[in-house]
Amino acid sequence: MQPINQHRLIMNKKYHIALIGGRGFVGQEVVKLIDNHPYFQLSQIFSTTNAGQKIKNYKKNKNLEFTELDSNMENINSNIDIVILALPNGQSKKIVSYLDRNFRDQIIIDISSDHRFDDDWTYRLPEITNVDKLPKKISNPGCYATAMQLMLAPIKQNIINQVSIMGVSGYSGAGSSPNDKNDIERLKGNILAYSLSNHLHELEVRKHCYEYLNFTPHVANFFRGILTTAHIQLNESITQNSLLDLFEEFYENKPLIQTNRSIPMITDAVNKHIACIGGFSLDESKTQLRLCCSIDNLLKGAATQVIQNLNYACQFNETLGIEYE
Repeated sequence: MQPINQHRLIMNKKYHIALIGGRGFVGQEVVKLIDNHPYFQLSQIFSTTNAGQKIKNYKKNKNLEFTELDSNMENINSNIDIVILALPNGQSKKIVSYLDRNFRDQIIIDISSDHRFDDDWTYRLPEITNVDKLPKKISNPGCYATAMQLMLAPIKQNIINQVSIMGVSGYSGAGSSPNDKNDIERLKGNILAYSLSNHLHELEVRKHCYEYLNFTPHVANFFRGILTTAHIQLNESITQNSLLDLFEEFYENKPLIQTNRSIPMITDAVNKHIACIGGFSLDESKTQLRLCCSIDNLLKGAATQVIQNLNYACQFNETLGIEYE
C-alpha cells in the first residue's frame, strides 16, 4: 500500500460530509464506510422520507438524524467540505447548480449517472482512470460499467470487433423505491432481461473504455451482487498464462482487484469491496476469449468507489477506511 499523506496526518483534519439521498441501499453502505474512516465525519444526511429518524450504522454520532433538504437548499451547512449525491438519476443537477453558486472549495461526488457524460466532471474508476489534477467534481462509475471496464481495460488495445457482455444483478440494483425490477414476487423463480439496447452503462463503457460494445442486463431473485460474462475477439493468439500475467501486471498494487483462472461466483464478491476477474477461457485459435467478473453492486460497484475517489481527492491512501483481505 502507498503511505498515507503525512501532511494530512499532521493536520489531523476532519472532512465534514453532507450525504444527500442517504436513505437508499447505496447511501446506507456509504454511511458505514464513513463511520470506518479516520478522517471523514458525516455531519449531515438528507432524506425526505426518513426525516427525523436516527441514522443506523453510524457510531461516531448516535444522535445524528435524517433531515429534509429545504427546497432552496439553504440548510446545507457552510462548513461542509464534501457533498455526496446519492440520488436517483436526473435529480443531481439542481443541487450542483446551488453548490456552484454558494460553495467554492467543496468536493462533490455524484453516484448517479447525471454527470458521467459531462467532460467538466472527473469520471474516475480508481484502478483504471488516470487524472492530472486532484478532482473537485467526481462522477462515480456505474455498477455494471465498473465490472465491464475492469474486464476490458487491461486488453482493450488487443480487442477487435464487437464485444458482447451479459450481466446479471441482484434486485438491489433497481433501487429501494418499488418497481418491476425489484418486485420480489415477480422475480420468484424468474430472471428478467431489460434495456436490451443502449443501457446507460453500455453507453458509459463506450465513452470511457471501449466503443464497440453490446450489453444485455438481467435482474434475478437475489438481493445484491453482479456477474458479467464477456465474449471478446483478440487481434492475435495468446495463452491463458500470458493473459493472466497481463491482468496481474495491470492490476499490480491494486488490492481490491483479484484475478484467478477459475470462474468467479457472485458469492465471491458479495459484502466485499473487491472485484473478482476470472475464467480466461480461450478457444482452439486462442483468439476468442470468455471472461467473467463479479462484484458487489452496492460496494465495489458504488459505495467503495465513493470512498476510494474521495481518498484520492483528499490525498489519502485510496483504500483508507476500506477493510479487505
